[in-house]
Amino acid sequence: MTIRRYLRLLPVVPSVLLLLLFLLAPVAWSFYASFTNAALSGRAARDPQWVGLENYVRMFSDGSFPLAAWLTVVFVAASAVFGQNVLGLLIALLMTRSRKAVSSWVGTAVVAAWVLPEIVAAFAAYAYFNRDGTLNQMLAFFGGQGPDWLYTFPLVAIILANTWRGTAFSMLVYRAALADVPQDVSEAALMDGAQGWQRLAFITLPLIRSSIATNLMLITLQTLAVFTLIWVMTAGGPANASTTLPVLAYQEAFKFGDIGYGTAVASVLIVLGVVFGAVYVRLLREQKP
Repeated sequence: MTIRRYLRLLPVVPSVLLLLLFLLAPVAWSFYASFTNAALSGRAARDPQWVGLENYVRMFSDGSFPLAAWLTVVFVAASAVFGQNVLGLLIALLMTRSRKAVSSWVGTAVVAAWVLPEIVAAFAAYAYFNRDGTLNQMLAFFGGQGPDWLYTFPLVAIILANTWRGTAFSMLVYRAALADVPQDVSEAALMDGAQGWQRLAFITLPLIRSSIATNLMLITLQTLAVFTLIWVMTAGGPANASTTLPVLAYQEAFKFGDIGYGTAVASVLIVLGVVFGAVYVRLLREQKP
């Protein structure tokens, strides 16, 4: 029995080795480098020295890190938890109650932004929110005058852009979840006099709560790692007003050449991802019968 058990594990060995090589190894190196003074150039590039917690002490005493951490929380909460999650659910609900042609057209329009390469979507969002971009051109057509969105409201612009690009994933998840909701339960509630919002709150949402938790976990982790969209649109500016943790890690490591400090910021981001993932996994386990 023991030999058979080991034989069953053989097919997954290549996958485990690939994960160790391309996922865990870089993460382990990142944590190690965060305790050194590694740099892109100079003596520290040739021979990095162990500095212990110096990078972390500097990070928590530097004003740019608390600001970046706060902006990351706001960006993830507004763009993923409230933006993509709620908007994706609303679109999925509307698609289940609309005609097939309308549902197909809306689904295609929403998914189109998701299938675009991130760099293409980032430049499209930049062209839309730029001072002379599409949004201000439309406002001018109707007699209005818009501000320089990327300078005046940079965080709002990247939140809206990321919501636009990522809503399709939530929509697809909830579209599949709503398709599995038993119709007889909703019909029975309707016959008992339940209003639309009551059926949604007390029947539909409880039945798809596992899909909600799964979707929240995935889009939260995806949004935590968003870099290209922000870098193309604002590069973290102006005056760090849109500098999230991935942008700060990149700036410190590759713009200023301080690999040790940059990987320390990245390590905090990894820990945040692990914490969010653990919370959502626990919620999923608690929801199992």
